[in-house]
Amino acid sequence: MNISATLDRLHAQVKQNIWFGRFAIFCRLALAAGFIPSGLVKIMGERFTSLSNNHPMGHYLEALHHTGYYYTFIGIAQVTAAVLLLIPRTALLGALLYFPIILNICILSLAVRFDGSLLSSPFMVLANLYLLGWYYDRLKLIFPFKCTTIQQYLPPPSVTTRKFPTAFFFGSMATVVLVGFFLTNIFDLKPRNTLSDCEKQCKGSANPQACLVFCDCIHQQGQDLDQCLGEYHKALKGK
Repeated sequence: MNISATLDRLHAQVKQNIWFGRFAIFCRLALAAGFIPSGLVKIMGERFTSLSNNHPMGHYLEALHHTGYYYTFIGIAQVTAAVLLLIPRTALLGALLYFPIILNICILSLAVRFDGSLLSSPFMVLANLYLLGWYYDRLKLIFPFKCTTIQQYLPPPSVTTRKFPTAFFFGSMATVVLVGFFLTNIFDLKPRNTLSDCEKQCKGSANPQACLVFCDCIHQQGQDLDQCLGEYHKALKGK
């Protein structure tokens, strides 16, 4: 049995379990709920957050807000992806449109260490990937390589099961915990959303005074994140 047939068999078994289908519906609703409010804000031309312009993410969002119809276009794309996800017949198209947008948000959040979407955006990426896997039977038709299905390896399409996927459930919970733990501990210092929030983390930092200088560098002086981090790390090394 080749790889394509193995994937077809595994996917058919997953599709026959009602719990996996319910989880797909949950992912569709959750992802749609995540994009509709933020997309409408952009369509109405309003600023997305109240972050200070000195904040790294504030720098980006302020510049984005002044890009004219490009800002509106992003909002339309987000709302369109969300609406397509809500409609069963167009959910795959919605997942395909949604993925590059949320992946970009995820990478941006990690790059500027933004608390607002540091946790949510990676989980949204994972939910989006689940949906793409859920629609594998339709998605594989656009793959550039030959996909052949060996029907005898597939379970009967009329068979359904209500057996709770315990391994998948605990695996998902473990993934959430591990990803959450990794993301909340990967950075030694974050700009936080406000100066006061930034300074609160200094008590437990390796060099509290250098941490306070970092917070001032970000929120008061509006300097580049890498520059402020560079000065902080130099202070840690005693330079």
